[in-house]
Amino acid sequence: MSVPSSFREYRTQGDGHQNLKLQSVTLPKPKASEVTIKIHAVSLQFRDLMVSKGIYPQQLRDIVPCSDGAGEIVALGEEVKGWKVGDRVCPNFALDHIHGDVTEEIKLTGLGGHIDGVLREYINVPVHSLVRIPEHLSYEEGSTLPCAALTAYNALLGPIPLKGGDYVLILGTGGVSIFGAQIALASGATVIVTSSSDEKLQIAKKLGVQHTINYKKNDKWDEEVLSITGGRGVDHIIEVGGPNTILKSGNAVRYGGCVHIIGFVSGGDNGIPVGLAIIKAINFRGILIGSVKQFEDMNRLLTARKIHPVVDKVFPFEEATEAYAYLESQKHVGKVVIKLA
Repeated sequence: MSVPSSFREYRTQGDGHQNLKLQSVTLPKPKASEVTIKIHAVSLQFRDLMVSKGIYPQQLRDIVPCSDGAGEIVALGEEVKGWKVGDRVCPNFALDHIHGDVTEEIKLTGLGGHIDGVLREYINVPVHSLVRIPEHLSYEEGSTLPCAALTAYNALLGPIPLKGGDYVLILGTGGVSIFGAQIALASGATVIVTSSSDEKLQIAKKLGVQHTINYKKNDKWDEEVLSITGGRGVDHIIEVGGPNTILKSGNAVRYGGCVHIIGFVSGGDNGIPVGLAIIKAINFRGILIGSVKQFEDMNRLLTARKIHPVVDKVFPFEEATEAYAYLESQKHVGKVVIKLA
């Protein structure tokens, strides 16, 4: 397979997605323990909007954005074993997070925030960061896995895994939330999804979600969750809202239940309710994506259950700024993807 001497990439200076700059650069050969990946598809998430605005913690100011890409290996470093040209792969979100807990050093290998990311036609990455894309998924679907899917998997099947028959509350219908619903359903849970849109809730129902709540029509959604669960509360919550929803999440979770803190898209300034956490023995856990090992474990579940990611809309590479704008509009359900090849 021929590899070009140059390729195109987007860069951001943290001055807004509308100012993403597309440029041509030289493609270096992979180091001995690296592979070169031809990127076929990239998916976006809320973090990419933060990076584009220059407000993501510890981000580089001049950087190739985006962490989630899928492609094929087109060149191998001389010491690479176990992989071949043509293999369909994703690099892990944090290149050096192979297994176990994240560390400061591992965190700073996060693509598209701390080091150059995947919104480019080619990338060289260390072989230890690679994960194979499940055979039943397209490149566009595969590109959604490294952040959104793995975050949801780490939350629900991490240190305190859900069990069949558990109740799981999913806030919202974005990328992590929809994956959370799919993983919970595949694991035998009863799922409750909240949204401000009846149309989005209908999409959730088509996935098999048993209960839905429009929080614009019912701002006491936490009390409805308690009613659905017979007053007990849910076992797990995918908490993407943050300060403006954390108090109600604390009310909706059962004694000894788990609130997985993933985002803060709702804004606000409320903190974790410490008194309630103690009185109800609530497990509040921050989730920072996951490891290569967890990625591989997740892919076995996706393969066994033939789970397909929900891709809302696909944009061509040349319309990356439009893809960012669509993500920011929050009109999507599931994932927004940019197609390169």
